[in-house]
Amino acid sequence: MFRLKDHIVEVLKQIEQEYDVKVLYACESGSRAWGFPSKDSDYDVRFIYVHQMDWYLSIDQRRDVIEVPKHDKISIPVHELLDVSGWELTKALKLFRKSNPPLLEWLNSTIVYHQSYSTTEQLNKLADAIFAPNSCVYHYLNMAKGNYRDYLHREEVKIKKYFYVLRPILAAKWIEKYNTIPPLEFQILLKDIIPADELSDSIHRLLERKIAGEELNLEPKIEVINQYLNHEIEHLEEYAKGLKVEILDPTEKLNQLFRNTLKEVWH
Repeated sequence: MFRLKDHIVEVLKQIEQEYDVKVLYACESGSRAWGFPSKDSDYDVRFIYVHQMDWYLSIDQRRDVIEVPKHDKISIPVHELLDVSGWELTKALKLFRKSNPPLLEWLNSTIVYHQSYSTTEQLNKLADAIFAPNSCVYHYLNMAKGNYRDYLHREEVKIKKYFYVLRPILAAKWIEKYNTIPPLEFQILLKDIIPADELSDSIHRLLERKIAGEELNLEPKIEVINQYLNHEIEHLEEYAKGLKVEILDPTEKLNQLFRNTLKEVWH
């Protein structure tokens, strides 16, 4: 019996062999990790990898991503629902230093396909210290505004796109409320941020339809949700302007983490 999870692990092993790297961590990102996949949703596999030591001893900067099958090929067939994309370790560490929200989401994913060595465990220990609420709020706010502008401002809207505006808004609201890295799962954010009322009921009905696999294409906009989104976008823009956070430079700790990883993996 074909199991997609086994296939994902097989693809990761093949990447290791053909690109001479070690995968340190691989997880699910996107709608499956957020808790609102459709039946035909892609598997958005994201991973962090490290090269052999000599790869880093070069005067030229080299490509620091692997994207299978979009831009990079392996010698085994890749399932059509798989989108596998990885960041080289130094790229990941530079983004971690900037409190990069997608990377923080990877590290918090509840769907982990592979984890080896101690690197990601050490990153998770440092995550609270490097968390920058201002940059994360701006990231989620810009994502919400972009998707709202592209999909939800007309009288008829692409109804499934509500989730791609609601989730970043709820994540930003979580940061405002708790000043911590928000959870990935949409249902956790929804339950905590929005009380049980007409708005919550409307979102839950939409969520049930999406998970059931309904075709959520063009439909009349849902006024109660649009009003909430308009209000929160405006509110969060003002909130973000007042956020000022000082974070101690973690560069030396991350340099040491990088060196330790090379030793741990290749020695």
